[in-house]
Order: sequence, then structure tokens, then C-alpha cells
Amino acid sequence: MKIPGKLACAVAALCASAVLAAELVRSGGPYVPTPQTVVDAMLDLARVGPADFVVDLGSGDGRIVLSGATRHKASGMGVDIDGELVDRANATAQRLGVADRVRFLQQDVFATDLSRATVLTLYLLPGMMESLRPKLLRELRPGTRIVSHDFDFGEWKPDRTIEVKTDEKYDLTGSWTSNVHLWTVPAAVEGAWNGSVAGERGGSFVLRVRQRYQHFEGELTRDSQVLELKGGQIEGSRVRFVATGPGSGSQTFTGTVNGTQMSGETQGGGRWNATRIP
Repeated sequence: MKIPGKLACAVAALCASAVLAAELVRSGGPYVPTPQTVVDAMLDLARVGPADFVVDLGSGDGRIVLSGATRHKASGMGVDIDGELVDRANATAQRLGVADRVRFLQQDVFATDLSRATVLTLYLLPGMMESLRPKLLRELRPGTRIVSHDFDFGEWKPDRTIEVKTDEKYDLTGSWTSNVHLWTVPAAVEGAWNGSVAGERGGSFVLRVRQRYQHFEGELTRDSQVLELKGGQIEGSRVRFVATGPGSGSQTFTGTVNGTQMSGETQGGGRWNATRIP
């Protein structure tokens, strides 16, 4: 079948547009370098130090990982889908004398091994950020710091956002601002837990938790009394909540999560612990 000229042009334009859109989804966006002032702010906000392993997804010319190595003495790895940028970053690591601590790989970010990361950095478009969110929550250890330039994870809101002034952006000079977002990967506490407070009469309780990222709500049942959980927060492996109910006052619990175990102190100094119910 012969397609008329105008229709053929329209079809070609649509196909080109679809290919471009698919490439943006695959790559996370075109290569746009993060200004060095923003790089420094990202690393400072994440409190990067010599004990850290920084992983940068969409590492471009490698400047975030390289700055972490030269300025903060950290180790790290960058991944990018563009082989020329990966080669450039590895060459720069050699020139700066940090190739023994950092490396760059040509790789799809979804295939990246995140097991060594203590800090994860990103400058990717919103669609890619939201697509990566389940992988990061599943694979990163509790307490890992995530720092992003400008874009966030949608419904997973940052713990902190700062505004950075910079005199260049998108390779253009001028007066610009960038947002730098910080998250701390929360431990998983969703579900039911059997617990007790040492030394308290009727100190045994059942905790039922409904988690939404770094926040949670639920109920604490003790002696047939159901108390509401308020202000439930998780920062890495640290947990805090208040159990309160009519006529019973309130009791604050703080502690740490270690897999299927939670333990800590109440506001009165009593020790508490809980075990996840399978």
C-alpha cells in the first residue's frame, strides 16, 4: 500500500517521537552535567566520608563519584549507558590517582548491583526516578543516604530539601537555583509484632504497623486496650512512635530495627523489645 506524502511524513514524525521518548525512558534523560557547586552540596548533605561507598546512577563524566573520592576520601562506582562518558570518567580517575578506589561501568541502572552503596546519588528525570523507587527500597540497606539533584521520587517525599544557588546550569552561565533532596532508606516494619516492656505489669503487647516509606501508623494492643500509634517515624534502622489512647495517657517508644527484631527504651526508661510475627 502506498502512503500519501503528507501522511508518510506525519507517520515518520510520530515514529521518531516515539523512538525519542523510548530513549529518554531507557537512558533517564539526556546528559546534562551537575554544576560543581551542586555536586559539593549533594555530598555535604549526605555527610560523605572516608568510610562511604558512593554509587552514582547516570554518572555522566563521573564528577560526583570523583569529587567524593578526591574531596571526601570516599570510594565509589558510577554507571552510565553512554560508553564514551564511562571511558572519560575512568580516564579522569586514573589522572587524579583515585582509580584504586573508584570505577565506572557502562550499564543499565536497573541492572546495577547496589549492595555496597552507603550513599546513592542521582540526576535523572522524574519517570526514571519513580521507576527506580521499588529497586532502591528493595535493595539498599536501611540507613543508606540517597541524594538527588532537582527531581524526587513522587509519593516518597524527601526527609530534607535544600536550595543551592549556582552560576551555571545546563551548560549556561547566569543566576540559577537547584534543589537537592535527601532521603534515608527506612527499615521495613510493616506487619505485626509481639512485644513487651520489661518491668511493667501487663507489659506484653501486640503491635500492628502500616508503613508508608519513612512514616507509619497502627495500633498497640495491651490488656485488651487498643492504643493508637502517632508520629511513627523510621530513619534508617531507628524507630520512634507514641502509643496513646483515651484515659491512658501516652507512652513514647524509641529504638532500633534489626530484621525481625525491634528493641529500645520507653520515655520512662523501661526497656522494650518486639519480634515480628511471621
